[in-house]
Amino acid sequence: MSTNSLSYNDQGGVDSAVEVGQETTPTSSAGAAFGLFSSDFKKNDDLKEMLESNKESMKLEAMKRIVGLIAKGKNSPELFPAVVKNVASKNIELKKLVYVYLVRYAEEQQDLALLSISTFQRALKDSNQLIRASALRVLSSIRVPIIVPIMMLAIKEASTDLSPYVRKTAAHAIQKLYSLDPDQKEQLIDIIEKLLKDKSTLVAGSVVMAFEEVCPDRIDLIHKNFRKLCNLLVDVEEWGQVVIISMLTRYARTQFTSPWREDANFEENNASFYDSNEERKEQSNSDAPYIMDPDHRLLLRSTKPLLQSRNTAVVMSVAQLYWHLAPKHEVSIVTKSLVRLLRSHREVQYIVLQNIATMSIEKKSMFEPYMKSFYVRSTDATHIKILKLEILTNLANEANISTILREFQTYVKSQDKVFAAATVQAIGRCATNIAEVTDTCLNGLVLLLSNRDETVVAESVVVIKKILQTQPTQHSDIIKHMAKLFDNILVPMARASILWLIGEYCDHVPKIAPDVLRKMAKSFTAEEDIVKLQTVNLAAKLYLTNSKQTKLLTQYILNLGKYDQNYDIRDRTRFIRQLIVPNEKSGPLAKYARRILLAPKPAPLLESAFKDRDRFQLGTLSHSLNAKAVGYLELSDWPAVAPDQSVRNVEVAEQIKEWTPSLAKERSVKSDDKFYSDEEAGNGSPNNSSEDGKSLSSSEGSTSETENEEETTSQSGSGNSDESEHSDSSQSDSSKKKKTKKLQQKKKPKHSTKESDSDEEDDNRKAAASSPVVSSEDSSSSSSDEGTSQSDSDSGVHQDTRSKAKAKPKVVQNTEKEITLLDLDDFAPDPQISTKSSMLSPSLLSDLDGLSLSSTPSDIQVGSLAFPMKSHELLHRMTGKGLAAQYHFPRQPCIYGNGMVAIQINLTNTSDRKLENLHMGEKSGLNIHGFSSIECLEPDASALVSIAIDFKDSTQAANFQLCTNDDQFRVSLQPSVGELLLPVTMTEQDFHKEQGNLLGMNETSATVPMTPENASSQPISSKVVTVANMAVVPSSQEGIVRFAAKLASSGVLVLASVELQDASAQLRVSTEKAVIGSMLLRDLKTALA
Repeated sequence: MSTNSLSYNDQGGVDSAVEVGQETTPTSSAGAAFGLFSSDFKKNDDLKEMLESNKESMKLEAMKRIVGLIAKGKNSPELFPAVVKNVASKNIELKKLVYVYLVRYAEEQQDLALLSISTFQRALKDSNQLIRASALRVLSSIRVPIIVPIMMLAIKEASTDLSPYVRKTAAHAIQKLYSLDPDQKEQLIDIIEKLLKDKSTLVAGSVVMAFEEVCPDRIDLIHKNFRKLCNLLVDVEEWGQVVIISMLTRYARTQFTSPWREDANFEENNASFYDSNEERKEQSNSDAPYIMDPDHRLLLRSTKPLLQSRNTAVVMSVAQLYWHLAPKHEVSIVTKSLVRLLRSHREVQYIVLQNIATMSIEKKSMFEPYMKSFYVRSTDATHIKILKLEILTNLANEANISTILREFQTYVKSQDKVFAAATVQAIGRCATNIAEVTDTCLNGLVLLLSNRDETVVAESVVVIKKILQTQPTQHSDIIKHMAKLFDNILVPMARASILWLIGEYCDHVPKIAPDVLRKMAKSFTAEEDIVKLQTVNLAAKLYLTNSKQTKLLTQYILNLGKYDQNYDIRDRTRFIRQLIVPNEKSGPLAKYARRILLAPKPAPLLESAFKDRDRFQLGTLSHSLNAKAVGYLELSDWPAVAPDQSVRNVEVAEQIKEWTPSLAKERSVKSDDKFYSDEEAGNGSPNNSSEDGKSLSSSEGSTSETENEEETTSQSGSGNSDESEHSDSSQSDSSKKKKTKKLQQKKKPKHSTKESDSDEEDDNRKAAASSPVVSSEDSSSSSSDEGTSQSDSDSGVHQDTRSKAKAKPKVVQNTEKEITLLDLDDFAPDPQISTKSSMLSPSLLSDLDGLSLSSTPSDIQVGSLAFPMKSHELLHRMTGKGLAAQYHFPRQPCIYGNGMVAIQINLTNTSDRKLENLHMGEKSGLNIHGFSSIECLEPDASALVSIAIDFKDSTQAANFQLCTNDDQFRVSLQPSVGELLLPVTMTEQDFHKEQGNLLGMNETSATVPMTPENASSQPISSKVVTVANMAVVPSSQEGIVRFAAKLASSGVLVLASVELQDASAQLRVSTEKAVIGSMLLRDLKTALA
């Protein structure tokens, strides 16, 4: 049962119940027989006795059987009193099953459930997150208004729970409470607002679902969380992705202007994130052409990877988002994914084909290359066949009509009568839409008149009638042919269509029309109502055009109709008699009888049944039914003027308030020498100096003081300017000073006036160029006003980094070649250019081993391990017109910002001409720090440049442009999950402690077969470090190798261990980021196998 502990969902644990029910069998045949043949009042007595037993095993077995009965659809409410007694059991597995039962029957047995409310309230404080969540789920299932205050209090407490699983359950309980008591809306909105700020991917989908149920019109709650939701979208569980995408679609239609304008400009606006509010207002008020909002582009870019999702609902949601929000030239990227869904079950095919049918009307070009995917198969159901037929008809044009008609020719012969009739209608639509094949289609339909199938013949007649209305004069022979076949056609609609054609164009068949009327007069009383009506119309038209031959026949038919049983026919007969037969009572209409009956009529327009469905949002129930369903929220029209963009900016002050509790906690536990601080685990900031623990005002106040001392501290090798900081870390500072002095003695000739000047210039250049990045949200939403306050508040955090960055070039500035290798070109105004590649000397690496670029405490050391450097191709020389680019990850701490990954790119000119002004152009939405432009690159020369990218803990590729004076080349740089890590040094005791905190959902494991030569610590460590940037943890146990690292962007801890067994190894990865953990496990498993 422990393996099923995490499968209890918010529908009452049905998934687990099914599994338990399948595994469980009655303990004895006698008991089973007793249960089957006993009377109702003794039903399930054996289960009651087991539940009242003193043995935990008996109770557990009884609950398994009960949950098995529920899974099979058998009710057992009479067991509720016996089950509810065990709710306070200390056995975790038994308690889980009891909660599964209670969730199912709490609503039916409300009185008994109310007696156990105190137990549920105590369970809300349980140490097990699943018990807390189950208790809240049961409590919210008791739909009694009197306990609404208790439910509200429980939801408030659960919304601040440390476990994201409990917070997710709280979001689900919000919807139940709202349906029970809508008056609690305002308090529930406050809870939703807090949960929307939650950074856990487990909570995001559930809270957005609660938002959609309780307050879908409060889009102001989404403003501050829009960018966070976009960035989290890829990692949210699948059904949460569907809900979030649907909500963001509606949000975008209210916040962004239409991208479908003719003057639209879709180039990335790199400066848009950093423009001031005044500049943005001026741009929006001017008559400049449309430029896509960066947030609009962020939404499209964040959802694009989900087109590869295995969940069809997610793919469909992304497709509808692109259809309603993306520029028209970008919508086609969803085509392949939609076509892929056609391989799913027929229920999925039906919905997908409905949406494709709507899309293909407006944009045929999207699906024309995949036309063969819509060919009908013999195994398809009728409703699937008709939808494919609809799409093929929509895609028909002059180029492919011959292929489609050949396909239709086969479909007409189908044994499925409904499908064959629909094919005939499709042929008619093709004939009216494409003038070049009208005659061909018409001739084919005439041939179908001799078909043995009555349904096909009848449908052919109806379609021919509609086609002939467009060109009646040219096809009198077809009308005659249809008149000859009239006696053999028995379907009422087909007979009525022929009669209408003969009456409408009776002047083209003057000899045949009276004879047809004569035959109809004989069989008038036996015909269907629709045929009788058309017979009366035919008689009236012939009376007006050929009264000599048809006068008596007309009077006879009118007399028959006068006494018909159907009142419609009687009314029509009286009306026609007064209209065409002159007498004393004839009104003024008699003079206009010919103009009324023989007026030229417009040809019918054969349209797709899906033409008007685009008024509904794609993928919704309303679109499928072609009617507005209950709860449907319409998409609003695009605003003429975009609302203020600044509402989505996240204030810096809010971030500092959020950090305050973790900073205070860090100060309280600092004396315990923990290997990492709470701030690093929560916010991913590697700057853990005592300066971070101060208030904002003290940080701002000490900024000027530290800047004045920078030059002095850079000469002595100390990066600390505060007295309290100096006292706290004096030992680490002294060790750093010793190592720095050793290196400075070797580099004495480098201490010149020229060098210090250049260092000051470099420092100033970096201070002006780099903007401190607090989080991914801040980087995407900063404006000029916020950038000022942010730089002020964070200046204290980055002083150490800046001062040490100044000192480091002096220490290792041996030769030009070594500067390039150590990634120190970031400190120089221009990148160093060399024609030969060189390797890092071991002695230099050992000298630099003690240096640290950030003010991390001594118990956490981030450093590089020896690993084989692997290069990847970024730009091929043929694609780059002589410019080749390769990149690798040096695995060095990045000086440009916390959370960024350092990358080195080797640019080589393989052409015979100079390449001038090499620089980085347009960048993607990720935070990318580019390299300084290279004025000139000679033939056969190469340059090693450094960039930094904040991947936001995702393996999503970073896209940017490499530009020269003449060309621009778009390149894509995708990291492996192992390169998103920074190694962390810790003790074995700390490793065990942290791994113990990352159990359950935070842990993934696998068994890897091992060869004898690899079954030792050294090759395992080598292979793991090659794949992932992790540090080896010292181990006192043989056969167990441990590794530790943290994610560069968020600072979340990632632990891995390999335990050697007989011929295999148990691989275990522990981290709060479940997606990162599974990806890393896969890579390590591949490397070790």
